[in-house]
Amino acid sequence: MSSERDGVRDWMEEIAWSAGGLVSVVVQDAMTGRILMSACMNREALALTVETGEAHYWSRSRQRLWRKGEESGHVQKVKELRLDCDGDAVLLSIEQAGSIACHTGRERCFFRRYEDGRWVVTDPVLKHPDEIYPKRSSASKGPR
Repeated sequence: MSSERDGVRDWMEEIAWSAGGLVSVVVQDAMTGRILMSACMNREALALTVETGEAHYWSRSRQRLWRKGEESGHVQKVKELRLDCDGDAVLLSIEQAGSIACHTGRERCFFRRYEDGRWVVTDPVLKHPDEIYPKRSSASKGPR
């Protein structure tokens, strides 16, 4: 029996999945080219991403599938999907809702730069996490 789902599995076989069934994902703003975050996907997350046009990831900390923005509203609309030369990393070019990709309330997760033996915060908080996630404690460090 052949189906669209089987076609998805065919192209997924080109991905060098980790022993745990994950692949690294780099997320890039489609307009600016800035790297916003990195995450992991399993097969289900990647299939849902392709099917819905919205980024889905596998949360290693929560051990579950999650749609980016399911709590925060900061949904990522996928514009382009690429696979690297080794097949072990995926690049998502996305349109970021709300201009916030990081659960800390910043535009991107890479907001610390190494300078002279220490990490320096370079990007401002655009919206406090307590305002983004009113039902959760801001002490939680997991992705949203």
